[in-house]
Amino acid sequence: MGLHLVDLYRSPNIGIFLKANDKVVLVPKGIAGSKAEKIATDLDVSACHTSVGGTRLLGPLLAMNGKGVLASRMLEDFEMHEISSKTGLKVTRLESKLTAIGNLVAANDHGAVVSPVLERHAVEQVEAALGVSAHTMTIAEYSQVGAMIVATNRGAAVSPRASEEEGEAIAKALNVDVSASSVNGGIPFPASGVVANSMNAIAGYVTTGPELVFLTRALKV
Repeated sequence: MGLHLVDLYRSPNIGIFLKANDKVVLVPKGIAGSKAEKIATDLDVSACHTSVGGTRLLGPLLAMNGKGVLASRMLEDFEMHEISSKTGLKVTRLESKLTAIGNLVAANDHGAVVSPVLERHAVEQVEAALGVSAHTMTIAEYSQVGAMIVATNRGAAVSPRASEEEGEAIAKALNVDVSASSVNGGIPFPASGVVANSMNAIAGYVTTGPELVFLTRALKV
C-alpha cells in the first residue's frame, strides 16, 4: 500500500486521464507502455487502454466502481467492448444531455454522491449501473461533486472547501471516513490530481508533502 507521484502528458492533472477501481486502471490509448505499466503497478491492478468518444479524457467522462461502469453518451460501441472485456463489468451509457459524468458522480461500492444538475432518470441510471444508492448534494455550492471527491472502499478525500456538515453527509453516503485534502500544491478539486483504489493511490507530481500526508490519511493507503 502507498501513495506514488506521477505525471501524465507532462501534466500533474492525472485524474483527467485515468479511472481506476480495485482490479483495473483505464488508461488512454497512445500512452507509452512503460508509463501504463508503472501506473498499473503503482495501483496494483491491470491496465486497460481505451478512449471515450475518441478522446483521452477518461476521468471526466466515466464513473466506475467495482460493480459497474457508467460512461458518457459519447462512448463508441468498440470502446464499450474494450472496457467491458477488460474489467468484466457491464458498461452503461448515461442517457443525459450532460457528458462529464465523472465530474458529476463520486462512487465506491457502498454508495454514490451525485450532482443535483443530473436529471431524475439519470440519477436512477447511476444507481442501477453502479449498484448503489445515490445521495444528491452540492459541495461548497459546487455542483461538480465528482471533481471534489476521491472515493475508495476504504476512505475518501474531499475538497477542503467542503463544510463539516457536507463531509458528514459524504461519509454517510459512501459509508467510509472522509477527510479533506487539496492536491498539486493547493488545487481544491482532488479528483483532478488523484487516482486511487482500496490498496494504493497516485497523485500529481507537484503534490506537496503536507498534501501527501492528508491524502494518505484520507484514503488509508
